[in-house]
Amino acid sequence: MTTSQTDVLPLSTLEFVSYLGDSGLVSDQFQGKVGVYAIFDADQILQYIGYSRDIYLSLKQHLVRQPQSCYWLKVQTIDRPSRTVLEGIRDSWITENNALPVGNGADASAWNQPIDVKETMTAEEQASFANAINEAAQVKVLKQVARRVEAEVLETLRTRGVQEEIRFNPKLKEEGLLDLK
Repeated sequence: MTTSQTDVLPLSTLEFVSYLGDSGLVSDQFQGKVGVYAIFDADQILQYIGYSRDIYLSLKQHLVRQPQSCYWLKVQTIDRPSRTVLEGIRDSWITENNALPVGNGADASAWNQPIDVKETMTAEEQASFANAINEAAQVKVLKQVARRVEAEVLETLRTRGVQEEIRFNPKLKEEGLLDLK
């Protein structure tokens, strides 16, 4: 729902929107829209509240980073970008919830930062990285780990029925990070 710059709609009054449409795609109705969004899990328990200049792109990022927590949305769009207004809506919704959603607190980096594949290295991968003879060899190990983790993420998304085209930034893989291009 679009509102003027000063209206804050209570989160409880907004309708739930399915994260994925019947075709397995993130709804493009939010493409290029500025606003605040709340993400809920399969049981409609609030997981994260964020704001964006392009809600659609942000929703895709969250889906890749937290696929098991992204089932439902509530969204309030605004006409013009204003960090003050967006933060005000977000803060109002957090207050209304009476608790900080886990994605805005303890798990904030998992929701907002690229996937760090170094955290998922197997013992064998850690040994290969540690024993690499130079930086180029370490980059090669990181890229291999990134490809493994990317395949796992894509399989999880397929299991969820996601049909969205997902492309990761190849340059970030060299740093051991996965983020959408």
